[in-house]
Amino acid sequence: MAPLTSMLGIWNSNPTRHTPAEDLQGLVAGSLIAALGLYFLAQVGLLTGGMAGLAFVLHYWSGWSFGLLFFLLNLPFYILSLRRVGLDFTIKTFVAVGLTSFIVEIESRFLVIQSIAPVWAAILGGLLLGFGLLALYRHRASLGGLGILAVYIQDRFGIRAGLVQLAFDLCVMALAFAVVSPSVVLYSVIGAVVLNLFLAINHRSDRYIALR
Repeated sequence: MAPLTSMLGIWNSNPTRHTPAEDLQGLVAGSLIAALGLYFLAQVGLLTGGMAGLAFVLHYWSGWSFGLLFFLLNLPFYILSLRRVGLDFTIKTFVAVGLTSFIVEIESRFLVIQSIAPVWAAILGGLLLGFGLLALYRHRASLGGLGILAVYIQDRFGIRAGLVQLAFDLCVMALAFAVVSPSVVLYSVIGAVVLNLFLAINHRSDRYIALR
């Protein structure tokens, strides 16, 4: 069975390398989980950090589609990704961002949340985003934008991606005061802290190395 699954790209006997099928399931699963986290946040008008946070700010300010804004805001960062991280990472990240943007837009057709406390939405949203990003990071992808910078800085300088992301998130939260109430920003900060602490603890390149 092992030789057959290896030929089909489903399983690889080399534990440090992912097959195309493994990467595909990682991208789909990570995007689904991350989109669910974003959906929880959106249900109570919260936001997060990074480019998703900026997309939320613009969404609440303009009323434009969050998924479309998130997809468009990430486009310029693919140039940096190509130059600094490589074609493989860039393609995977483009796919992950596209999938996440699309899933967020159609999520309400399959899941309706009638009531959820903002603090609970912040915690669950942060954790789900963390799990989704962790899956993407482990398949050499991200959700674009500042995540590309975070992964690059981690690979180049050894600074954990979660801590790098946290610094950017604080800037986005400061900007959010212009479009949402202070209480919304407070709950959003809770979600961002949960997300980034989760990544800082669980995402370390010296513990998990899987390249393709």
